[in-house]
Amino acid sequence: MLRGNYTARIDAKGRLKVPTTFRRHLQETHGAEVYVTSLTGDSVRIYPLPEWESIEQRLALLPSMDPARRKFLDRTNYYGQQTTIDGQGRVLIHPLLRKSAGVMGDVAVLGYLNYLEVWELERFQQRLLSDPYTEEDEASIARLGI
Repeated sequence: MLRGNYTARIDAKGRLKVPTTFRRHLQETHGAEVYVTSLTGDSVRIYPLPEWESIEQRLALLPSMDPARRKFLDRTNYYGQQTTIDGQGRVLIHPLLRKSAGVMGDVAVLGYLNYLEVWELERFQQRLLSDPYTEEDEASIARLGI
């Protein structure tokens, strides 16, 4: 599982140095191939390629003209690129997505169980403040027995 938060750095060439704990898990569990994308352009999502292929298989079950499927694929293809974690543990983030998400220099890399999300630090802190954890959220999670 991918969990926790690490600060990492994106270099001048747009390569994210994947935190060691995450990199080790990704490579041991899924290999070095990843799909780097976004739904909103506010952040970067890094999926191990087998996880992304599983999403694609589920999407393929929907009719090709399904509006939600098209919206999802429009966005994830527009921002997305398949790439490989290189020998130094870096992942290239497409310039279009780097600019949209504002990720350069120090970033937050968060584990979301089966994928990573990369945020510009201030943008993520703003997100936490603008979308607080509510009693409704707590009730929803409590239904899972957590």
